[in-house]
Amino acid sequence: MLQVPVPALEPFVVARARHYDIDYVSSDPDFVHAHVTALAPFLDGASLTDAVLDAVAEIAAATRPFDFTLDVVDTFPNGIVHLLPEPSAPFAALTETLWAAFPQCPPYAGRFGDVVPHLTLDAASEDVSEESTRRHVGPYVPARCRAERIDLAWYEPGACRVLRSWQLGG
Repeated sequence: MLQVPVPALEPFVVARARHYDIDYVSSDPDFVHAHVTALAPFLDGASLTDAVLDAVAEIAAATRPFDFTLDVVDTFPNGIVHLLPEPSAPFAALTETLWAAFPQCPPYAGRFGDVVPHLTLDAASEDVSEESTRRHVGPYVPARCRAERIDLAWYEPGACRVLRSWQLGG
């Protein structure tokens, strides 16, 4: 997965990961669980050639770092409770650019129509609602953030880690 880390929300997102599945809590100090997805699923294994990594590096270098705020909590129809970045356009542009470079990797495997940049907080259930999540995330928002890098993150039980990272703007 290519993702933009959001350290300001890391305490909240790690706590939720510990609650749901401790195996997905990374011991890699560079791994930031709180993120806005840039492109997923992405290539892995033998597909991560030097040419692929160089292409991501070029896109990162051509993308200027940008500021954004996370404050609005929303819920997708599938129950995923999330924060919406404002402005969202720089995230959408990054996703479009990456997808154009890697057309074999449509965002979210093409399962959704328009891609909505977001930071996942939780999943609605009997115990979790948009309102309860809004209360719990309250100490962390509004979060004024800066997108400064793209991480190639690997998710695997007991082995979540950053495979590569690129600074935005070179």
